Amino acid sequence: MDQSLDCRGLACPGPVLHCKKCVEADAPRTLTVLVDNEAARENVSRFLSQRGYAVVVDQQPEGLSVLTATAGDAAAPVPAAAASPSPAASENAGQTVAFLTADTIGRGDDALGTKLMANFLATLPELGEKLWRIILVNGGVRLAVAGSPGLAQLKALEQAGVSILVCGTCLDFFGLLDKKEVGQTTNMLDVVTSLDLADKIIQI
Repeated sequence: MDQSLDCRGLACPGPVLHCKKCVEADAPRTLTVLVDNEAARENVSRFLSQRGYAVVVDQQPEGLSVLTATAGDAAAPVPAAAASPSPAASENAGQTVAFLTADTIGRGDDALGTKLMANFLATLPELGEKLWRIILVNGGVRLAVAGSPGLAQLKALEQAGVSILVCGTCLDFFGLLDKKEVGQTTNMLDVVTSLDLADKIIQI
């Protein structure tokens, strides 16, 4: 069975949620999805790939993209309770998530706040294997782009196996989608699921 979804104009995580509902309910052999922004394109592509689909993206004028997802042998309906933001999520349940909503720490002086954030990121490895995931939203996404004082620390953490999710809507809002240098572009479904799976959350 083939299906099509028109997800133009939907705010995050609308496109992913529509795809999730369709895949879980009908497990279409081929799913064609129309989106109208880069963040939705990345999020939907990643979601469908995680569900066992091979995704081909046809970028068209005016920011439109047609995603054609073809099911492989691994594609199958997944119960909502089993949904996760990454294939390894269930293995990491009970771990610590750092939820960063800004690129500085505290209020009073931005230069000091930037230094404190760099120190914070440099200290996170002390958590060892307990540190599962870092989520960057709002101003926190600036940490993942070129020129960020914390970029080197984030790259080192990712190389060490820490999952880093960067809000696509936030990157798009600040005009930074093409400047991201670390982590996966993500959506609010991934964020909510990650926070639900975490045993401890460090929020800044």
